[in-house]
Amino acid sequence: MKKEYKIGLVGIVALVALFFGINFLKGKALFNTNKEYYIRFANAKGLAKSSVVYADGFEVGIVSDILYDYKNPGNVLIEISVDPHLVLCQGTDVTLDAGLMGGCTMNIKPAPITDLVYNAGDTIPGNNESGLMSKAEDMLPKVVAIADKLDTLVTSLNRLVSNPHLPAIISNVEQVTEDLTHTTLHLNTIMGRDIPALAQTYNKVGENVLLITENFKTLDLQPTIDSVNTTINNVNAMVNQMRNPNGTLGALMYDRSLYNSMNKTVGSMDSLMTDIKAHPKRYVHFSVFGKKDK
Repeated sequence: MKKEYKIGLVGIVALVALFFGINFLKGKALFNTNKEYYIRFANAKGLAKSSVVYADGFEVGIVSDILYDYKNPGNVLIEISVDPHLVLCQGTDVTLDAGLMGGCTMNIKPAPITDLVYNAGDTIPGNNESGLMSKAEDMLPKVVAIADKLDTLVTSLNRLVSNPHLPAIISNVEQVTEDLTHTTLHLNTIMGRDIPALAQTYNKVGENVLLITENFKTLDLQPTIDSVNTTINNVNAMVNQMRNPNGTLGALMYDRSLYNSMNKTVGSMDSLMTDIKAHPKRYVHFSVFGKKDK
């Protein structure tokens, strides 16, 4: 064989090997019998070609290609190559789950098998809701805010613990607790000793009140009430007489001239008594020999 033929044959073999090698590195089988589907997502961030495709956590294929859907702007078409035995029916849920170390994987949750089966080359709508790790990423700002609050709380606790007055405060609290314990014991003693006696006394008082009430029920109060009414009527009659200007008391109360006369009489009597005290001999005559003074 000529040298040129050998070189040409080696070149052809090298090209074939390179072709299959590139496809192998891309994750494509040399003699591919898998089914090809397209999954439409609004965002395929983190997903890469040759990423593994899982069905309920089991590896069933790979991502063949990632294409922008120019016919439906705002969407991305993910071409996947999956095991031909995997049957995808309408209602199948396809999600993208972000990984802890970055990137994401595609997870398929097949729907129950029905007559509505997706054929190879069909486009399956993906679930644009975030997977578990994406939700965790969305929660990260909240976690950071909580961490800041926890840091503030820890700082406050450290300040409280380092407060030089803390031992005295704790001691005071312990003393107050001890005093409350003693007070509680004392109250329990009082409750156990004095309350029963007080309850018994109250019971006796209640019995006496009931007895008095029963006695009141048996009393004939009508004569007493009649006597009180008679007395009230007499008092009213007396008051009416006092108000009557024609009566004696009324005259004394309402007749001004009588009042003035009595006032003058009292004044004269007062002057007379004063004069008697000053000159008693003018009114009392006494002699041993019976002689009268002139």
